[in-house]
Amino acid sequence: MPSNSAETPAAIPATEQGHPWRGFFFIATATLCWGAAATAGKAVFNGALFAGRAAISPVVLSQARTSFAVLLLAVFLVLRYGRTFFRIPGRDLVLCVLVGVLGLTGSNYFYYLAIQHATVAIAITLQYTAPVWVLLWTSLRGHQAATLRRAGAVALALAGIALTIGLFQSGFRLNLLGTVAALLASFSFALYNIAGQQLVSRHHPFRIMFFVLLGSAVFWLIVNPPWRLAAQHYSTGQWGFLFVFACLSTLLPYFFFFSGLKYLDPTRAVIASCLEPVFAVLFAAVFVGEGVRALQVTGIVAVLAATVMAQAGGTRPLPEAD
Repeated sequence: MPSNSAETPAAIPATEQGHPWRGFFFIATATLCWGAAATAGKAVFNGALFAGRAAISPVVLSQARTSFAVLLLAVFLVLRYGRTFFRIPGRDLVLCVLVGVLGLTGSNYFYYLAIQHATVAIAITLQYTAPVWVLLWTSLRGHQAATLRRAGAVALALAGIALTIGLFQSGFRLNLLGTVAALLASFSFALYNIAGQQLVSRHHPFRIMFFVLLGSAVFWLIVNPPWRLAAQHYSTGQWGFLFVFACLSTLLPYFFFFSGLKYLDPTRAVIASCLEPVFAVLFAAVFVGEGVRALQVTGIVAVLAATVMAQAGGTRPLPEAD
């Protein structure tokens, strides 16, 4: 899922806003990649891929995603912009590392943990409440006015969560670990949005993306060092999958997402990115056999509507930290 508020450029060239369908196509392609990645992760966790081999855990999937992505991104940035592109003040570097560990690492790991223990629909829908938590936080802090529309977005998101996890269905059984993990993923992603918005107001988005990814990759190297990975004895096919997964879930979609932002204003970009849960749920139904009930569909639609409500309308940028 993209960072809808944190990574949106401050201005979109007027000459490029005349091609909105090009922007919708780019962002739809990004959401297609993210949706496919969610289903691929579920296929790994339930044994549909690499059955009988060393298991790929949410930790390894999250670690591989950031580690391969930051290496490939570093090569691209050096070739495209040169080594001077990586200059960043020490204070912002520390903030990037914190965002990488607390925001990106948390959202990735808890998201895939939720997919492992619950369903793709529950995991991605609950994570999609992140913009609503950002709105609630900024309203409570006084950075945005608490309006009826914004209060309605929070209420609608909570109702959508209840419907998505099946709270009102007969024989309701809550997968507590999967649900809590998905909510933690949404909170981590909200943190990423709040802190990241300040950073991209001062630096190129790709510079921030690189250092955030680097912070996450270094954290995973400490938590799960290379010799522990080597002890898993993953096959060549599994390592190939992890590399392709990093490209599919990170590099390709962000390339298309940033390309789309050249042609769409932030609100339209948010609406277009709402295709991600749709693709993820459809792929999960077709390829891993996850069924979705009518009330869950209603809940998914409610959360997406709340996301659009939370982002629509005029907003003020967050003030820089002291």
